[in-house]
Amino acid sequence: MRSNDISPLSQLLARVDAITDGHASVDSVVSGFPSLDKILGGGFRRGDLTVLGGDVGSGKSALALAIALRSAQEGAASLFLSGEMTVERVLERILAIEARVRVDELRAGSLTDTGRVEAGATALRLRDQLPRIDRIPSSGIEGIRTLVPAEAPVSLLVLDGIQELAAGSRGRDEEIAAAVLGLKTLALDLNIAILATAQLPMLESRPDQRPMLDDFGVLGAVKHHADVVLGLFREGMYNPSREIEGATELLVGKNRHGGTGYIDLYFYAQWMRFEDMLDPDR
Repeated sequence: MRSNDISPLSQLLARVDAITDGHASVDSVVSGFPSLDKILGGGFRRGDLTVLGGDVGSGKSALALAIALRSAQEGAASLFLSGEMTVERVLERILAIEARVRVDELRAGSLTDTGRVEAGATALRLRDQLPRIDRIPSSGIEGIRTLVPAEAPVSLLVLDGIQELAAGSRGRDEEIAAAVLGLKTLALDLNIAILATAQLPMLESRPDQRPMLDDFGVLGAVKHHADVVLGLFREGMYNPSREIEGATELLVGKNRHGGTGYIDLYFYAQWMRFEDMLDPDR
């Protein structure tokens, strides 16, 4: 090796020194939720697969979209792929989240004067801060690969939801398990962070509805291949008599690079907006 060659270890130490001096890590992509970024050591890591799971109606799609949006606002190139919404519906949700207006009022044109002004101002502000939005391609993992061009690399890919990658040619669990491994391989090959949502069944029927690692099922693929596993829990869904509507726990059930625990969020259902309880005005 020539004396002027820089070894991988030297490059790593240079990155560590840069972070210590206050520079952002080039290895991480921020989620825009400070409490989550803190527990993950700065955000989602390139090459990692994160899976976010929860019950029906828990807000998985809303949180995944908020992360794609906040990441884009922080300057990261993010791509949001939806399995159940058109691009226009996704944009409606973004406007509702950021302008704090109701989607049904947006669609019906029944916003108040104040709401119309706020929606207009928000649309102008977000014009250059949006994630790229598309549908999940029917061609699966290889189709997704083609959506990440080499000349304009993506930092964060958010896929909502992973069950859309089951093509129906084999058993559903087997296909989703293969999709999990495929997404992990894609994250490594393209050096991007991937966040995928997953539907968790049968939570309502047990005493504690908080998602656990084994709930992700699919032949153990998420438990073994995902680098980070997040579970979304809103107790108000199961105990509406308690005055806890909106209170949300984001459980970090697996973190290959650090600790686990939970994060307190608040969900404004009328706007489909999540806020970090430690930074509610973000």
